[in-house]
Amino acid sequence: MKKILFAASECVPFMKTGGLADVVGALPKEFDKNEWDVRVVMPNYRGIPDKFRNTFEYVTHFYMGTGPMVPHTHVGIMKYEYNGITYYFIDNLDYFGAEKPYADTRTDVEKYIFFCKAVLSILPIVDFKPDIIHCHDWQTGLIPVYLKTEFAANPFFWGIKTIMTIHNLRFQGIWDIKTIKGLSGLPDYLFTPDKLEYKKDANMLKGGIVYSDFITTVSNTYAQEIQTPYYGEGLDGLLSARNQSLFGIVNGIDYTAYNPKTDESIYSKYDVRNYKKGKAANKEAIQKELGLEVNPDKYLIGLISRLTDQKGLDLIQYGMERIVDDNTQLVVIGTGEQRYEDMFRYYAYRYPNKVSANILYSDDLAHKLYAAADAFLMPSLFEPCGLTQIIAFRYGTVPIVRETGGLKDTVEPLNEFEDTGDGFSFTNYNGDDMVNVINYSKYIFFEQRKIWNNMVKRGMKKDLSWGVSKKRYEEIYNTLIGR
Repeated sequence: MKKILFAASECVPFMKTGGLADVVGALPKEFDKNEWDVRVVMPNYRGIPDKFRNTFEYVTHFYMGTGPMVPHTHVGIMKYEYNGITYYFIDNLDYFGAEKPYADTRTDVEKYIFFCKAVLSILPIVDFKPDIIHCHDWQTGLIPVYLKTEFAANPFFWGIKTIMTIHNLRFQGIWDIKTIKGLSGLPDYLFTPDKLEYKKDANMLKGGIVYSDFITTVSNTYAQEIQTPYYGEGLDGLLSARNQSLFGIVNGIDYTAYNPKTDESIYSKYDVRNYKKGKAANKEAIQKELGLEVNPDKYLIGLISRLTDQKGLDLIQYGMERIVDDNTQLVVIGTGEQRYEDMFRYYAYRYPNKVSANILYSDDLAHKLYAAADAFLMPSLFEPCGLTQIIAFRYGTVPIVRETGGLKDTVEPLNEFEDTGDGFSFTNYNGDDMVNVINYSKYIFFEQRKIWNNMVKRGMKKDLSWGVSKKRYEEIYNTLIGR
């Protein structure tokens, strides 16, 4: 039996702030349980829903020092079985007593240093020796570092390999060296430019990249992009140096959670055979619910996003007056930077028949929008993988994307002359280019409906489930384990 431990700061259904939680929740379930024993470890946040938290099994607790600044602190171990997967929860109310996982950087750096050391410390106690610890994002960056330093003398840990998966390189866990040394207890020789030092500070993700056996990220294109200065967030040199150990694997989605044939959230269920009728019914219902003009002939564009610069919202701001013409409606769901929240509220106030600004996150409304919209807009500045466009395909909604990261890897631009492709894309990060491609999509929608319908069908038939990505992970795991 091959043993894998996923270590992450969040995981569906226990805690979610972004796509990381979806990956850690979905991927372990995909592996054949006769061959793989995949388990997950995460913090025991107070914000985990009571229906789970109240049924966690207490395993034990002990005390551990992480460094001279934290010489003695409580480590509780809770355990839970869910969908055939064993989950371990690291308990410490001082660190994980909040409803939400993340706070300010200094607080987060301390609690995730604790988490990294605790993950390794509990393994002999729960009697689980993984072949591979699969670490996700900067919050787990010190696990490979501790494994190769402080824990290296203990025979229990000999032979354990590590993989570092980068979900978003922008977030790295950076703080001053003196503090991180004091919190972690790591030796002086690690804080050099070829190891953890980064612009005179210490960088947890960098430590994970230097010390892990393999590095993966969530699309092929993003794996190439992060080796360049433009996308590399200061780590492009290191990632280029490690490019033989760097792999891009596109995230999948859970095809049972996102299925218009069985989705209880949407107004009218459908599949690829009757999608025209199904999508029309969903469009009419969401127009009514959100107070837009009820008209089947409007071109309905959806946008579900964190409202931040990364998502290309400055391009939308630039082109907004041209996007929402008399034939087009825009529905936005998301929260984020005040200026973008206010911008969408302003346009919703100005054009109540055309624009609906839902400044919140509602999973239920999101499903309804996937089913109702004709197109989905994702003009991201950078996008490691992106799940929105993958979910959109599943619901017969055509993505309009900028060619970056996972958007480039998953969306094939329309070639109307050969009748191939399943979406629309533009290359340069430029508001006029975005508006031009949106206008081209409108032309296809209104004037070339047969080509449009063929695109929809191709998107719905595409296989972007976890089954495809899981095979790539299995190959990497087997290479590392050596069988």
